[in-house]
Amino acid sequence: MRGGILVLDFGSQVTQLIARRLREMEVFSELLPHHIDIEKIKEKKPLGIILSGGPLSVNGEKSPTKNVQELTEIAPVMGICYGMQLMAKEFGGIVEKAEVQEYGLQKVKWKESLKNVPEEQQVWMSHGDVVKVPPPGFKVIAHSEEGHPAAMSGPEAFAVQFHPEVVHTPCGTALLRNFIHNIAGCKGDWTMAAFRQSEIDKIRAQVGDKRVVCGLSGGVDSSVAAILLHEAIGDQLNCIFVDHGL
Repeated sequence: MRGGILVLDFGSQVTQLIARRLREMEVFSELLPHHIDIEKIKEKKPLGIILSGGPLSVNGEKSPTKNVQELTEIAPVMGICYGMQLMAKEFGGIVEKAEVQEYGLQKVKWKESLKNVPEEQQVWMSHGDVVKVPPPGFKVIAHSEEGHPAAMSGPEAFAVQFHPEVVHTPCGTALLRNFIHNIAGCKGDWTMAAFRQSEIDKIRAQVGDKRVVCGLSGGVDSSVAAILLHEAIGDQLNCIFVDHGL
């Protein structure tokens, strides 16, 4: 990976949707676990980094964490739900359990205008904690109906408390596009066809004239791998399917 957006997974059920939305906007995205080593992130040279949502509280003893300051030194960072709360905590803000928790369809009101985003917007929320006090250097740019911070921005950072990646947030794509184009500087010139061809070229270069054995389960992952291998090296490939009774 060189360029594109790196999505760090903190356990949300819909993290895959973030990566999919970006690819639909012709921006390459790679989804990786939150605990990936910071040096490996630097090697990938992303143009932007997105922190996903997650089911836990950032104040929990065993909750996943990340040094967001280090990430912003690599590329601009966007936090979503848990990602916003983690960003707030890491930069010195205060995150607390909300007296009124927000789940399902909600409305947020923007204090600053964003392109293709109405001043009052329907969104999908799923969180029990809220950013009680934003971190120094950050400003709250949207509030929920309950008066909680729903979005904030800071140096090399942008965050929303709701989920822009789901269809229940109608203008969510516009928010993601604002980050990847206006903040991260992605061009939007990536295509799946080009990615497919680059992977085929890599396989041919790696395999050369050798033969390859592919364990084929019949599932999506191994089937896609088998097809790419076959397109790259043809009869040099042998697929093996083991009928183990499952």
